[in-house]
Amino acid sequence: MEELIAKRYAKALSSVSKDIKSIAEVLNVLTEAISAEEVKSVLISPIVASEKKTEMILSTLGDKADSTLVNFIKILGENKRLDLIPAIAKVLNADLQKESNQYEGVLKSKETLDKDELSKLEKTLKKYTGSKIKLRQEKTDLDGLRVSVDDLGIEVNFSKQRVKEQLIDFIKKSL
Repeated sequence: MEELIAKRYAKALSSVSKDIKSIAEVLNVLTEAISAEEVKSVLISPIVASEKKTEMILSTLGDKADSTLVNFIKILGENKRLDLIPAIAKVLNADLQKESNQYEGVLKSKETLDKDELSKLEKTLKKYTGSKIKLRQEKTDLDGLRVSVDDLGIEVNFSKQRVKEQLIDFIKKSL
């Protein structure tokens, strides 16, 4: 439900703004600020007036903020939707990635790959998807590799345990 509402606000913001990329960057920074527990609790608190919440968000933008963004945040405040800023930023980022055909993905593995191997993997993904994909690495205890690009709906998993299980199943079936 939250995502549907955020899409409507993002679409409206995109239709009135000429520089949606800079607005998305500001909303990303606001998303980080809102993720702090103190700020989040103020935004969802029924005790704090919505005008005060709006002022709090606007004060972080400063005096040189884009007038479209300021008006947008005022509208969010009037409709008691300031807590949707992270979801709206996510929608805008996805739209920008789609427009530029460049996506970000995550490579999870036990060991970190060097830059050459990572770039080979990115090139392979580009060949199959037709999109430029920039991967960042995360260390996990997974015995294998897992590549996921959420915005494209791609998840590739190479696990030693899974290969063993499939090999055993194949041997059992052939007997």
